Amino acid sequence: MFESKPIATGDKAEFYAQLREQAEGLLAGERDRIANAANLSALLFHALGDVNWLGFYFYDGQELVVGPFQGKPACVRIPLGKGVCGTAATLRRTQLVGDVHAFPGHIACDSASASEIVVPLYEGDELIGVLDVDSPILDRFDPVDQTGLEAIARVFLASLRSGQLASAA
Repeated sequence: MFESKPIATGDKAEFYAQLREQAEGLLAGERDRIANAANLSALLFHALGDVNWLGFYFYDGQELVVGPFQGKPACVRIPLGKGVCGTAATLRRTQLVGDVHAFPGHIACDSASASEIVVPLYEGDELIGVLDVDSPILDRFDPVDQTGLEAIARVFLASLRSGQLASAA
């Protein structure tokens, strides 16, 4: 049985390493996309500070559709190439946005959000969706957050492939 443990470190990279280990334990042996996204959203939302929305959008073959998340109600559908999430999905590159109000075409699902990081989820050439994290703080996310969240996204994708997480790190 998984047990969430407080992460006691002042080093941000080490924090993410420990958080990735917790994610591996949480998702181990489970392949269901919705179950894993729901649990991972809860783990990350409660572990990360200064976050007001955290969750998944999944690609349905045409657009991104909201999946499991933590926070206020969200936009349900996001077209590819639109907003931070649609841009991350289209460019296949994490979007690290210090001020969402300055991002061209930003979709304001929660007016309290000031910064955002979106990690695209691809399995080879197949778009699965995105991991989206919003904060009410400007410039909340940095390259260390990006590296840490990308590693955790790989854990999520590995769990869907085989239920085995050893190769996700």
